Amino acid sequence: MHWRRSRSTSGHRHISHSSRRAGRLLVGIGLLAIVTPGSAGDWPQILGPNRDGRAADDEVVSTDWEAAGPPVVWEKQVGSGYAGVAVKQGQAILFHRVGDEERVAALDAGTGQTLWSDGQPSDFRPQVGGENGPLCVPVIAGTRVITFGAQGILSCHDVKSGKLLWRRDTHEDFGAREGYFGAGSTPLVEENRVVVNVGGFRSGAGIVAFDLQSGQTLWQATDEQGSYSAPVATTVDGKRLVIAVTRLKCVGLDPASGEIRFETRFGQRGPTVNAASPVLLGDRMFLTASYGIGARWMRVRASSLEELWESDQILSSQYTTCVEHEGVLFGVDGRQDLPPANLVCIDPARQKVLWSVPDFGYATLILADGKLVIVKTDGELVVADASSKEFKPLGRARVLTGTARALPALANGRLYVRNDETLRCLQIGSSAAAN
Repeated sequence: MHWRRSRSTSGHRHISHSSRRAGRLLVGIGLLAIVTPGSAGDWPQILGPNRDGRAADDEVVSTDWEAAGPPVVWEKQVGSGYAGVAVKQGQAILFHRVGDEERVAALDAGTGQTLWSDGQPSDFRPQVGGENGPLCVPVIAGTRVITFGAQGILSCHDVKSGKLLWRRDTHEDFGAREGYFGAGSTPLVEENRVVVNVGGFRSGAGIVAFDLQSGQTLWQATDEQGSYSAPVATTVDGKRLVIAVTRLKCVGLDPASGEIRFETRFGQRGPTVNAASPVLLGDRMFLTASYGIGARWMRVRASSLEELWESDQILSSQYTTCVEHEGVLFGVDGRQDLPPANLVCIDPARQKVLWSVPDFGYATLILADGKLVIVKTDGELVVADASSKEFKPLGRARVLTGTARALPALANGRLYVRNDETLRCLQIGSSAAAN
C-alpha cells in the first residue's frame, strides 16, 4: 500500500447514474443538517452527540494544566481493541476483548468502577496486523446499548442492568466477510432501527436495518462490501436520509424502507479501506480517504448530485473524520501506517489548504469550546485554537504510552482516551451537565 498523490479535478460536474434496481437514481438533497442530538454533556456514540466530532455546546475546555498534563480522574486496565467509549448519564460503556471473549462493560463515569459486564466468545484474528479486539464504538440509544464486534456479532443490552436483549450474527446471516481488520463500521440508531454497514455483498445485504427492540431484520439493501466508515443520518427536504460509505461507494438510503436514494463511486479496489465518515455542511458533503482515493466535495440538490471538485491534493485521510468550524474543516492528511501525516485546515468551498503542520503525526480530533482537542496515535494530547488563520497550540501533554488508535470521547469536562492496555479519564474542562 503506497501513498499516492496524482489526481485532481475541479469545476462543476453533474453526475448521472443508472442502476439495475428501480429507485437507484442519483437524487439531490437540498438542505442537509444532522438533527439527532444527544443529551447535554454526553458522548453517546461515535463522533459525539451528532456524529460530527463536535462535543456538546456547554463543554468548556481548559489548558490550565500542571506540567504532567490534565489531572487523571481514574484509569482502568482494559483488553485489546480500538473501540473508544460511549458516555451517557453517568455511565461509560467500554467494548474490548479479554482473552477469548469480546466484552461490553458499563463503568461508573466518575470512578471507573465496573457496574456490569457481559461477554461473547471470539476467536477473531485480523488478516493484516493490528489488534484482535473490537473496533466499533458502542452506541447508547435510550435504555439500550448496541455493540458490533470484529466477527460481525451485533448485540443489544439493557444499559442499566447489562441484560442481553438480543444478538445477531451478521456474518452467518448475510454472508459478510471480515475484511482486513474485522467488522469496523459503528452502527447507527435511527428511531427504532439499527442501521449496519454489514457488507453482505453477495446476498443483497450490504446495508441492513434491524429492529431496535427485537433485533429482527427490517430491510436490507445494496450489494456493496462493508467499510470502516460509520454511517450518518440527516434531514433531506423534510425527509430523513441515511448516508453510508461502503467499500467502493457512497450510498444514501431511506431509513424507513431501505430504498436507495442515490449512490456514487467512492473508493478504490486493492489493499485500501474507506474509514472516515461523511461530513455534511449545509447542502454540501465532504468525503475523504487515503490510498490515492483523495477527497470529493459535492452539492446535493433536489434532482441531482453535483460534484464541485475531486482531488487527492487537499486532504486524504486514512480514518480520521474531519471536524467543521465556521465553514472550514480540520483533519489529518495522510496515513497512520505510512508517514508523513500532516495536520491541516482546509476551505472546501475554495478547494484550498489554509494551513498545514507537516509531519504532525496521525491523530483524531474533537471540536469543543472553539478549540481542537487532538489525540495523536503516539499518545500526545494537543489542544489548539480552531482557527483558520494559523495553527496555534494552547497546551500539550503525553497522556498515554504506546499506540492510541481508539477514538477519544469528551463528556462533562472529561476526556476518555485508551490504548491497548489502559483506559484513562482526564479532567480537561467542565460542563453544565458535569457529574
